[in-house]
Amino acid sequence: MKLKVLGSGSSGNCYLLQNKDETLIIECGLSYKTILKGLNFDLRNVVGCLISHEHKDHSKAVNDVLNNAIDVYTSEETLKAINIKNYRAKIIRAEEQFNIGQFTILPIKTQHDAADPLGFLIYHSDFGKMLFITDSYYCQYKFSGLNHIMIECNYSMDILNRNIEAGLVHSVLANRLLKSHFSFDNVKEFLKVTDLSKTKEIVLLHLSNDNSNEDQFREEIEKLTGKPVYIADKELKIDLFS
Repeated sequence: MKLKVLGSGSSGNCYLLQNKDETLIIECGLSYKTILKGLNFDLRNVVGCLISHEHKDHSKAVNDVLNNAIDVYTSEETLKAINIKNYRAKIIRAEEQFNIGQFTILPIKTQHDAADPLGFLIYHSDFGKMLFITDSYYCQYKFSGLNHIMIECNYSMDILNRNIEAGLVHSVLANRLLKSHFSFDNVKEFLKVTDLSKTKEIVLLHLSNDNSNEDQFREEIEKLTGKPVYIADKELKIDLFS
């Protein structure tokens, strides 16, 4: 199984989990043309698309995805927020497990300024257990036995404060970040209390263009966890194993 990043951040999010038989799309916040190109213009093995919440950088291409015979899985409130009524739009609920092809998925509650945002605990025999959390300032769950972690690491409080003092970030935006996105410090605290004994790697998602530092985030989290850390830049590809 491969993880392929098509985009991660406020300009658009989309991730592919692919083996020779199946492709699962996570988020469709890019243009459909870009997603189609990332799929090598081949939809035959696509089993579905998970959407965490309604914001455009996560759901931009939802109508095109549905209209091209791909089932979309998200919360009922998310579908209402983006005004989607389509038989291929499947309602999922936090803590109610379901299957898409050979993928087993447990949605989890996340904390964001959206209608009913979700994260996902994803299992596949090819790679084991993966946690996916984006656009959430906090995680209320504890996990064990995670093989792979994909987690938002949006901003550094130190960098954000410097940008506020310099007049580069408005206080309204700063307050929204604090109440809707995972900070570097909160990610570190989350990882400290998470069982990483089986974790192969950690992928940091959705870094802010102005309030983050890729090198610092990677180096400090690698030092903290002893695990390889990747930044989810466009075109990142990782082989996933259990």
